Amino acid sequence: MDPVITASVPLLEPPGWAVAQRELFDLLDHAWRQFDRDFTGPDGRLTYRGRLSTRDGVDDFYETFFNWPQLYLLGGADDLLAAAERHWAGVTRQLTELGMLHDEYERGYDWFHQSESMLLFYFLCLAAPDRWAERAVRFAELYVDPACGNYDPEHRIIRRPHNGSDPRRAGLFDGETYPWLPREAQQYGFPLDWVLPPHAGDPPLDRDPRLGEEMRRRMGVGDTAVNLAATSLVRNALLLTGETRYRNWIAEYVGAWRERAAANRGILPDNVAPDGTVGGLLEGRWYGGHYGWSWPHGWYAIGPAATAAALAAAAATGDDSLLDLVRPALEEIIAYGKVMPFAEADSSLRSKWTVQLDEDVHTPTLHVPFRYADRGWFDYNPMPMSVPTALWHHSAASADRERIERLRAASGYDWRTVRAFRIKEEAGHEEPWFAFLAGDNPDYPERILAAAQAQVRHRLARMERHRDHDVAEADIHLWQQSNPVVTEALVQLTWGGPQVIYNGGLQQARVRYYDAAARRPGLPPAVAALVSSIDPRATTVDLINLDPRTARSVIVQAGAFAEHTVRTVRHTGCADPSWIGDLYDYGHGQPRVISTSTLVNGPWLRVELPRSTRIRLTLRIDPHTRTPSYRTPFDPR
Repeated sequence: MDPVITASVPLLEPPGWAVAQRELFDLLDHAWRQFDRDFTGPDGRLTYRGRLSTRDGVDDFYETFFNWPQLYLLGGADDLLAAAERHWAGVTRQLTELGMLHDEYERGYDWFHQSESMLLFYFLCLAAPDRWAERAVRFAELYVDPACGNYDPEHRIIRRPHNGSDPRRAGLFDGETYPWLPREAQQYGFPLDWVLPPHAGDPPLDRDPRLGEEMRRRMGVGDTAVNLAATSLVRNALLLTGETRYRNWIAEYVGAWRERAAANRGILPDNVAPDGTVGGLLEGRWYGGHYGWSWPHGWYAIGPAATAAALAAAAATGDDSLLDLVRPALEEIIAYGKVMPFAEADSSLRSKWTVQLDEDVHTPTLHVPFRYADRGWFDYNPMPMSVPTALWHHSAASADRERIERLRAASGYDWRTVRAFRIKEEAGHEEPWFAFLAGDNPDYPERILAAAQAQVRHRLARMERHRDHDVAEADIHLWQQSNPVVTEALVQLTWGGPQVIYNGGLQQARVRYYDAAARRPGLPPAVAALVSSIDPRATTVDLINLDPRTARSVIVQAGAFAEHTVRTVRHTGCADPSWIGDLYDYGHGQPRVISTSTLVNGPWLRVELPRSTRIRLTLRIDPHTRTPSYRTPFDPR
C-alpha cells in the first residue's frame, strides 16, 4: 500500500505560476482540437494529395504529432490519447500507401530522421503500454534479431546507414546522384571533399555521378554513429517486457562503440566499415561517415544519438560509466571553443540560432565547433545545452553540473533570459531553467509559461493562414511548423526534467504524476505542480488544487519509469484552523504551517488534495535503485 499524505495548507492567494499553468493546459486543449479539424482527415491522416519522390519524408508526417501523447501524459484531455493513436494509425496507413513503410515501419533511412519519427511512438508506448507492446517488440526485433538483416553480431555493427524493415533498400539514395536541395548543398557543403577535389570542367558536385558513386561505396554501407539512436527503440522494448536479450543487445552495441571511442582518444568516431574497422572505407579517417562529424551536422546529429545510447546503456546495465561514450567528445569541442559574436561565426545552422539568440547574435559568447574534416574543427555554434543537461539530470554528478556552470560562466548572454521562440525540437530553454534550479531566476515559471502561451497563439494564427493550403512535397514541414502543442515548459516545471532529446531519446523526469481517481497518467484537472529542485537528496515539489469545489487525488512517481526510490518525504501541513476566525471576527490570522516527515521506501506516494489546498513535498530519493519499466501504480504488485 502506497503511503497517503493529505494536504491541509489552505490556498488563499494562488501563485501566478499555478494559474498560468492551468490556463496553458486549457489553451492547448483548444489548440490541438483546432489542428485536428483543420489539417487531418477522418482516419487521422494528414491532408496531403501528393507523392514522396525521395526516401525523405516519413519523419515529417509523424513529427507533427510527436508531443501530443506527451501532453496527455502531463495531464492533457482524456480523449487526447485516442486522438494521438488515431493519427499514428492514419499516418501509418498514409505512408504505407505512399510506399515509405513496410509492415508499419520505415523501409530504410538514417537514424537522424528515424529518431524523429519514433518520438510519437515512444510516447504512445509510455501512455498505453498494453496496446503498443506488440508493435514495440516487433520493431525492436528488426535490430536485435540478426535474421532481419540490420545487425551484424560478429562485428557488433548495424550493417548500413539506411536501415529499417526492408533489407533490400541499399545505399543512400535511389538513382545515380544524391537528391541535393540547392539551399542545403550551399548550407552544409558536400561530403568526401578529399575524394573529388574541384577541377576546371567538372560538372557541379550536386550533379556529378562520381560523387554519387563514391558516397554509395564509402558511406552507404557499414555503421555510422547516428545509428546509436536505435538503442532507444530497443530500450523501449526492454521497458515494456524486461527481457534480458534487449538489455544484452544494448550493452553489446553501445559497448562496441565505447571501445572504438576509447581507441580514438575518447572521441566517438562516426564510421565503421563492414569488416568492423573504423575508417575502413575512408582511408583510416575516424570522421566522414554518413550524418557524421564532417557532413552535414556533426555534433548536432552525433551528440543527441550518442547521449540517447549512453542513457539507454546506463539505465539497462546500471553502469553510469557508459556516459563516457559522450563526455570526452563533449569536452573536446568545448576545449576548441572560441568566444565571438554569432554574427561572425561560420555556423551552418543560422536559422536555428538567430531566433534563439535574438539581439544576442551580436554579443560575444562561447562557440564550439560542430564539425571536423581534414582541415580540422569548423562550423562554430553556441553550445546546445540539451546534451550537458541530460547527462547531469541522469547522473546528478558534480562533474556534470560543474561543466554546465563552466559553460554558463563562458556565456556572454544572460542565462536568465526567456524568449518565446519555437524550434523543431520544441526545446532550447535549458539555460533559464538551469538558472531557476540554481536559485537565481525565481520568475522563470511565469515567464516560460507566458512564452509557451505566445507560441501556442502564434501557431493558431499560422494554422488559420495555412489551413486551406494545398501542401506540396516541398512544403511538408508546414504541419510540424504549425503544430500548436507546446510541452517544454510543462515538462520542466511539473516533471522536473528536460525536454526529450529530439533525435533519439526517451523522456527524463525527476517525478511524474497519475490521477488516482481517473486511473490515468497526468495531473488531475485544476491541479498545478512545480518542481523547484531536482537534487535527489531534496527534490522539491509544490502541488496546488485550484478547484474551490472538488478534491483531487494525485499519485507522485519517482522517475519517468519508476526507476527511483523515494526514501522519505517531508511535507507541509496546517497546524490548526484558527486562521479562519470565529463568529466574532473576520479572521485576519495566517495559517500556521508546519512540516512533517513520512517514510515511503518505494516509487509512489499518494497525495490527497482537498479543495483549495496546497502542499510542498521534499523528497529524499535514491536514484536508479529500481528496474525501469512502464509499470504504473495501478498494476498488480
